[in-house]
This record gives sequence, structure tokens and C-alpha cells, in this order.
Amino acid sequence: MIHFFIGHNLNGMEKVTQDSGELTLLAKGGGTEVMVQKIHPDRIFSIYPSEHSGVMEFFFVVDGSITTEVNGELKHIEKGNYFYVYDLQEVVTLKTQTEATLLYISSFPMFYLLSNQIREMTRIVEQVEAKDYYTHNHSSRVQIYSIKIAEKLHLSPEKIDDIAWAGILHDIGKIAIPDEILKKPGSLSPEEFDLIKTHPMEGKRMIDGTLLEPLSEIIAQHHERLDGSGYPRGLKADKIILGARIIAVADAFDAMTTDRPYKKGMDHDAAIRELKSLAGIQFDPKVVAALDEVLKEEKEL
Repeated sequence: MIHFFIGHNLNGMEKVTQDSGELTLLAKGGGTEVMVQKIHPDRIFSIYPSEHSGVMEFFFVVDGSITTEVNGELKHIEKGNYFYVYDLQEVVTLKTQTEATLLYISSFPMFYLLSNQIREMTRIVEQVEAKDYYTHNHSSRVQIYSIKIAEKLHLSPEKIDDIAWAGILHDIGKIAIPDEILKKPGSLSPEEFDLIKTHPMEGKRMIDGTLLEPLSEIIAQHHERLDGSGYPRGLKADKIILGARIIAVADAFDAMTTDRPYKKGMDHDAAIRELKSLAGIQFDPKVVAALDEVLKEEKEL
């Protein structure tokens, strides 16, 4: 029997849309998969070590431009270039300079492993935001602020990648909170607030055991505060990891500047003043200062 297939227009066998772009499965057989990955400009993405030995992943740049750092040297990968990894032992992080299209071939079936987990996580975030119209796109905005803060702090591409995903997924644990509490227009009762305070650990539980497990502690800690007044563990100062301190500032800033049924959002000047007043008390001063710089550079202040 001859297995011969003809495809058209790169529509593929299956496609999943991610926040960073699209992943399309073109062909599979004998454990090998051929995919097309389209990635939006200025996005960080990573290739992770496989739990299975001998895995080869090959990428041909069909269009666009990508950069990566190799032994401290910035490398540019342009249209017509290719790169591959074999039996990878550490994370490789890259960044798109333009819209990029990659032909992606893996000797191990990766499509469903990647897409199902990420698609499910993204779907849950959408469900959480659908529960409360006024938080629509909140996670995307937190992600954007968090990435810009992390870049301003000159964090490594690997850490920025984790922070980017944590920004999108930081509130994923709210899927377990009843709708009537999330949608309540006024103040919460102590009992209701106790339920709200469970969402960071619920988010960690949901992330643990997936490809995104390295960022689960960021999600668990994003409501902790330097003075110990946060939740769920009441961590203080440097007991709170930097990624969580970044998400905390981005999350608070977006919450302050978003209109709610019971209050109008602050303008950016008022919100950053509020954050500065709490710098060193609840929020990391360096993180607040980085956000301040970002907003000034983008003429949002």
C-alpha cells in the first residue's frame, strides 16, 4: 500500500491558533511530524528539551527574521536559513524580529503535545475573562506590560519567555471561582474574598505537570506583597520571586486603569503615582521604576 498525500495552500491536517501565532500540522508518519509555525513579530519563543532521548527538531525560515543568543553572541537567522537541535539538554530561546513563517520538522510527535496543552490553557483563560466582561483582554495587557518591564530589567530571554506565559495565565485559577463572586459589582464579604484568594494556588495546581510547569510558582505568588500583606502565603521581600513581582505590578496597573461597573479606571499618571507610593511597601521599587520608564518612553505618561 502506497501512502501518498497531496496538500493544498498549507491548510494542513489540523491548525491551532495561539497567542503568538499559528501552528499547522502538515504531515505525520513514523513518529515524525511536519508543521508550519507562524509567529507574530517581537515574540519570544523557546525550544525545550524533550523527555525522550534522540529527538531532532528542524526549522527552516520560509519568511521573516529571527534572533537568538549563542555563547553570548547575538545571531540573526534570516529567510532561507535553517537551524536544528538534536537531543537538546537546555532551553533555546529565540525572538522574532518580523512576522516569521517556519517549516518545523520534529522526529517526535510534538504537535498535540504542544497545542493541546497550550490550547486548553488559553481556552480556560478565555472562559475566565468571559465570566466578567470588564476583565476582557486583561491577561493580554498584563502580558504586554510584564514583557516590557522584564526587557527593561534586562532579564534573560528564558526568563522573559516564562514571564510572558505567566502574564497570560496568571488568573487561570479563577475558573474555579463561582460566577456570582467574580461578577459581583460591589465589595466582597470576607468569605467571598477568601474564595478569591484561592485562585493563585489553583492556577499553580493547573499548571503543574504541564510543559509550562516552570512558571507555576510565578502564578502562585503574583498576589504576594513585599510587606507580607499579600496572599496566599503571606511571603515577604525576596521570598517572592522576581517574575511574580513583575506580574504583580503589571496586574495592579491594569486593574487600576480599567473601568469597572462601580468605578472608573484611573488615568495612567494617577495609577503610576499610586504604585510609586506603594513601592518598597507592597511592590518592588525596581519593577515600578521600570514600568514608569516604559510608560514614559511610549508617551503614556
